Parts: sequence; structure tokens; C-alpha cells
Amino acid sequence: MTIDILLPRPTLPIVEEQLDAAFTVHRSYKAEDPDAMLREVGNKIRGVAMAFGAVDAQLLAKIPNVEIVSSLGVGYDHINIPDCKAANVMVTHTPDVLSDEVADTAIGLMIMTIRELGQAEQWLRQGNWLSKGPYPLTQATLRGRTLGVFGLGRIGKEIAKRAEAFGMSIRYHGRNPQKDVAYPYDDSLEGLAEACDTLMVVAPGGAATEHAVNAKVLDKLGPDGIVLNIGRGSVIDETALIEALETGTIYGAGLDVFEKEPQVPEALLRLPRVTVLPHVGSASQATRNAMGQLVVDNLTSWFKSGRAVTPVPEMT
Repeated sequence: MTIDILLPRPTLPIVEEQLDAAFTVHRSYKAEDPDAMLREVGNKIRGVAMAFGAVDAQLLAKIPNVEIVSSLGVGYDHINIPDCKAANVMVTHTPDVLSDEVADTAIGLMIMTIRELGQAEQWLRQGNWLSKGPYPLTQATLRGRTLGVFGLGRIGKEIAKRAEAFGMSIRYHGRNPQKDVAYPYDDSLEGLAEACDTLMVVAPGGAATEHAVNAKVLDKLGPDGIVLNIGRGSVIDETALIEALETGTIYGAGLDVFEKEPQVPEALLRLPRVTVLPHVGSASQATRNAMGQLVVDNLTSWFKSGRAVTPVPEMT
């Protein structure tokens, strides 16, 4: 029996090639009028493969017989889970396979930010080493720092493990303390910020965490504080962050994600102690291929056995 799959946006070749081989794929992003296309084929769609874009009651109404949304990425705040549960639609994501890659990026971002390595590279590239001399000594160091992890999930644990190897002390905050973790737990984000000088944001996006890192948290972090974000851009109040950096409330920031990607506030880019990356946490070919394979595996498993490989927690 032919199974029809909706592909709202282009995705990895490893995904598209396998979907084409196993299913009938409807690429709405290629349609001149995507809504007209869905009016024509929407009743036939039984699965959705996607990397980003909203999935909510409005979309689900256009594909009333859909059974599963297979999303590429560990985060899924673009998907309205209550709407999907109400429509009896399974939602899957791609955890674990990207944890090491993102943790490596987080540690690299932390070192770059504290030691100003990106700025030092530009100093050399711009000819300043020859014309002005050595890059100025960095006022911050990794030595003696305490890392506070906001969101000690799979990725957060990998980051903590790597940070320990650098001699850092580790603390964490999340919804609840974890029984199998020896790191000290702070029952509030402000408490974590006050107890550390390096705040690593690994928390997912969504209403529950929107602007959780606000002016009060940044004030607790203090003038030696570094804030790093490889979670979701919405977790940090960027206006408060810019003000904290401009006034010296905190020392610096390293950001791989932003509130309105790919737009990045010019004020952030002008600040000298800010390191920015274009959301590359898991962006190696090997890791993205592993994530893409999970997108395919979730769809094929669902239609063969009625079971998903990696459902989101709310679906288990």
C-alpha cells in the first residue's frame, strides 16, 4: 500500500533519497500554492518529515489523516504537542545521536568566549599582530571557574563531563534534582547564577523557559560572569543581555542560538567580549546524517510496526 508523506521544506539528501524509495513524497515547498496542494492531497497524508516550521492545529486540519510527525533535531518547540496529542498524532525527534557533537561545540564556544580566541584570530588576520603587536592579554581565564548548567539532560551531562576534565566545578538547575547526579543542585535559576560564574544554557525552548535568563539572573551572575547558550535563543532575554554586557553587569557571552534567527542584534555584534556562532551546535555532516537517519527510521518503524523509535517524552 502506498503511504503518502508530506515534506514541507527541503532536508538532507540522506532523508529525501530514502523517503522517495519507501513512500510517495509530496514536497509542498515546491508547489506554487502550498495550500492549494494540501487541499488536493491533504487527506492522503499519513506522515510528515520536517526539520523546522510550525506544526499545530491549523496544519493538522489540512492533513486530517496524519499519524506521525518525524522531526529532525532534539528540540521540538516548533511543534504544538497538545494539538498533536488531541489529534492522536505521534511526534518523534532525534536525541542522543547529536549529544556529543553539541557538547563539543559548547566546550569550544566556552573556551573561545573566555579566552577571546575568535577576536585574537581576527587580530592576526587584520594584520594587527604585525602592526600593533601581540593581542592584548585576556582578563578572563578558565582556571578556577564554576560551570552552572541550566538543563542537565543528555547534552547537559556530556557538557558537564567535558568541563570536569578542564578542572571546573559543576552545578546545575532544572525542573527537578536528579537522583543519579552528584553535582550540587540549585532549586532556582537565580540561585544557580549566584553560585557560579559561567552559566551554560542547555534548556529547551517554549513558554516554560522563555526569557528565563533575565536581568535578575544576569545580575546574580556578576561582573566576572560568562553566559553561554547552545539551547534555544528564546531562553535568554537578549535585550537584558545586551544591557548587562554594555554596563559590565556580566563579563561576556558566547551564543550559538538567538531569539530571531538568523537575525542577530547589531548591538551584540558590536560588543568586544561576545562570541557568536551561526547555530552550528550539531552541524557536522556525520551527525546530521545520523539525525536524518532517525527521521527515516521513525517513519518506517511507525508504518511497519506502529511503534516509533524515538518519540518525544510527552508521547511515551
